[in-house]
Amino acid sequence: MNSKSKYRTRQRDILIGYLETVSGKHITVSDVCEYFREKGEPIGQSTVYRQLESMVDEGLVNKYIIDGTSPACFEYMGQEIHADGECCFHCKCEKCGRLIHLHCEELAAIQGHLMEHHQFQLNPMRTVFYGVCEQCAGKGTGKTVE
Repeated sequence: MNSKSKYRTRQRDILIGYLETVSGKHITVSDVCEYFREKGEPIGQSTVYRQLESMVDEGLVNKYIIDGTSPACFEYMGQEIHADGECCFHCKCEKCGRLIHLHCEELAAIQGHLMEHHQFQLNPMRTVFYGVCEQCAGKGTGKTVE
């Protein structure tokens, strides 16, 4: 256990177990509570929030605050922390609210350009592109976008 780690509790263990099953996906506190409610597992919203915030401090979970109207999203990272400087941008669907996590060399080039030519350090974990996802774009036409 590293120096930032907290005491192991049953609720923390079941929360980590759940997070491991959704690794790489963005979830909200509401998503977590709904999952455990459906499983009949008693875990309170404030407990989930506290545990997630603690895991953010430990580097096990990343927290994304996309805008002032959406709930914070969390992503389980395990031991793979974004401290390696890897760019991760986001796209948010304006219709369904889906958040898409991007790792894109072209966007990393834009980040480098902004620093080199404009002396502006872009925070990729807080950079969001708004538009319409493939599923929502296809709903209007009856087919998916290619």
